[in-house]
Amino acid sequence: MSHRILPSAQVDPSAELGDGTTVWDLAQIREDARLGAGCIVGRGAYVGSGVRIGDNVKLQNHALVYEPAVLEDGVFVGPAVVLTNDREPRSVDPDGKLKRASDWEAVGVHVAEGASLGARSVCVAPVRIGRWAMVAAGAVVTRDVPDFGLVAGVPARRIGWVGKAGARLAEGPDGTWECPRTGERYAETPAADGSTVLIEKEA
Repeated sequence: MSHRILPSAQVDPSAELGDGTTVWDLAQIREDARLGAGCIVGRGAYVGSGVRIGDNVKLQNHALVYEPAVLEDGVFVGPAVVLTNDREPRSVDPDGKLKRASDWEAVGVHVAEGASLGARSVCVAPVRIGRWAMVAAGAVVTRDVPDFGLVAGVPARRIGWVGKAGARLAEGPDGTWECPRTGERYAETPAADGSTVLIEKEA
């Protein structure tokens, strides 16, 4: 099996594409980017230099993934999502000279396994989106999202939990959380930093 690149797409010769990956019209994949197997890169999407993308990742139309982002296996990036890479963006320096790549340090967004980023959401680097987390459409993420966290708003705040199927979890009478689709159960536990995290319970 090989990859598929539409004629109007631009893929740098140094980029690596896994088996079964498809790059649609007008998408651009820059030098040294690495995409795993079974990925879909939608129309007009952009993948920056050296970006690392795992297997079975979907980048929907016009998604912008700037370096040095890392997307693990099974990540979903909705239409027009932006993953930034500059904490102090300026076109020029204090002297009015155009800034070059060497004049600033790129910082990345890390999206962990199975996480989903809703349409037109923005992740302001540096942030980590946890495993199987879900970012609502239009949200602006400015701080890390926990595993299974459901976040929404500007700036994004956690409003609930989601399971691996993507459905919002329901709280049971014993304080555990259950997926209405799969029946998988989860439990809240405190993290070392004082926040709350969700862990899967054994069947």
